[in-house]
Amino acid sequence: MPRTDYSNFACSVARSLEAMGQWWTPLILRDLYLGVDTFDELVADLGISRSLLTRRLTGLVEDGLIRRETYSDRGDRFRYRLEPAGHDLIPVLAALAAWGDRWRTPEGGPPLLFRHDGHECVPTVACSTCARPVTAETLAPVPGPGARAVRGTAVVASRPLRATEAG
Repeated sequence: MPRTDYSNFACSVARSLEAMGQWWTPLILRDLYLGVDTFDELVADLGISRSLLTRRLTGLVEDGLIRRETYSDRGDRFRYRLEPAGHDLIPVLAALAAWGDRWRTPEGGPPLLFRHDGHECVPTVACSTCARPVTAETLAPVPGPGARAVRGTAVVASRPLRATEAG
């Protein structure tokens, strides 16, 4: 099944999915963050085919999420490192892991725990102004400067959004 191209959508979620929404991509980014950073290590950890991993890594480099660094004298061995855009996805992936721990916990419990500033934590999404957790009930979407009646934001531009007044 061909993948939908979201690059022309006027929607930040769709455009984010264009860069990191392919199967395997979140797991590759997770592994790179955890220090699993060579091709052979990624193949071994994920069980992904070499050809598929090659395509995914090439796409992530092209999208500016990761970079390749040579680590062999022969010049044909690379480590993959997160670029700033890829690094900024780590808290998003941690919040996704927390959701998975709550709603899809593997047998035996969470496979990975998180520490923040020396204490154990459950990653959440928090408001940049008041630092309180953001939930569906406290969040009120409003049209932004890029909202227009085009693919991806037609609803945003054409009708009122949720009537919720976030506290």
